Amino acid sequence: MTVQELVDRLGLDPVALPHPEYEVTSGYVGDMPSWVMGNATEGCAWVTILNNRNIAAVAVLIEMACVIVTEGVVISEEVAQVAMEQEVNLLCTEKSSFDTVARMAEFL
Repeated sequence: MTVQELVDRLGLDPVALPHPEYEVTSGYVGDMPSWVMGNATEGCAWVTILNNRNIAAVAVLIEMACVIVTEGVVISEEVAQVAMEQEVNLLCTEKSSFDTVARMAEFL
């Protein structure tokens, strides 16, 4: 499934979507960047509540398909700009991390 298909199916709000064609091959949930760097896999959709520029750095390092910020966290302009500069697909939702992952599991 592509990032765009994930956006459409889950009703996610794109904050930065430079590569909607990226393939989502798995999901990963976590809010500690060092843990995510050691355990997430290339092509994953990372579900988190983090709202800082480090999410873009982690996404680039792991070559993630996208980052989904949940729980209604408002993405700062700085984070949105960094995501666009680093070409990271950054999405958000009002839904909880649990609900987001449960819905993703239906498709992945």
